[in-house]
Amino acid sequence: MDLLTELAILVLAAFVGFEVISKVPNTLHTPLMSGTNAIHGIVVLGGLILIGHVDGVLNDVLLVVAIAFGTINVIGGFLVTDRMLGMFKGKKPDEPR
Repeated sequence: MDLLTELAILVLAAFVGFEVISKVPNTLHTPLMSGTNAIHGIVVLGGLILIGHVDGVLNDVLLVVAIAFGTINVIGGFLVTDRMLGMFKGKKPDEPR
């Protein structure tokens, strides 16, 4: 795939993503973002698959950075989801002393 095609796909994906996200109500942004952060595990998986097949120090460094940021994003997505679900739990009644 040539560079122009890849840039066209990137611009179209950004446009479609912006249009889809702008239509989501504000109350659903947190669950949507936590879900997409969890889906970011694809970046981690892709980085782990590619790291054995690349040559060069720069490629290795970029893959390690991508894996690190992807891992941070996945963990953050699960933490946000856990915190969000905790907000929906009712308060426990006070225990008698």
